[in-house]
Amino acid sequence: MASVTDVLDDLGARLATRRRREGLGLAELSQRTGISTSTLSRLENGGRRATLELLLPLATVYGTGLDELIGIREATPARDEPVSRTEDTVMYRLSRSPGQPAAYKFVFSPARNTPPAELPTHQGWEWVYVLAGRLRVINGDDDLVLRPGEATEVDTRRPHWLGSTGDGPVEVLALFGRQGERVHMRSARTRSSRA
Repeated sequence: MASVTDVLDDLGARLATRRRREGLGLAELSQRTGISTSTLSRLENGGRRATLELLLPLATVYGTGLDELIGIREATPARDEPVSRTEDTVMYRLSRSPGQPAAYKFVFSPARNTPPAELPTHQGWEWVYVLAGRLRVINGDDDLVLRPGEATEVDTRRPHWLGSTGDGPVEVLALFGRQGERVHMRSARTRSSRA
């Protein structure tokens, strides 16, 4: 079971990830919960401590219990069932253990080819690997197109968006990590030099 410190450290990134999975912008979530966009933003960025008054409306909108929302208990859909589905995105959770980083598979339809006017920001990192199709990644001033077998790291503190180029569907593996956590790459050369 995760410690209280781990739950609190992960909560902002967890709430931001859940909102994105549901396909909601801050303004729409604000309308549905009655919580101001600035409060929601500070909650996701770690600038505001979560309270029961803030978490209950979020759990209601997402149709989940507080324990799942804050990460004490993970939802356990069948491996082949999506955990989220919108008009242009289907998301499957691949990792079953609680905590970070969490692994997901996304399938973006060709219709997801135009980023919103306001790109989201939040604490944490995302790492994406393209399985099929052409993935467009916007991260701050960077605007990349990745092909199968290519990967990138996304600093989610910068405005960001992922989607199709419009040429066809895209399948992506993604890891979501907490604030400050980075992927640590090792190569055979690194291991042999330590031997």
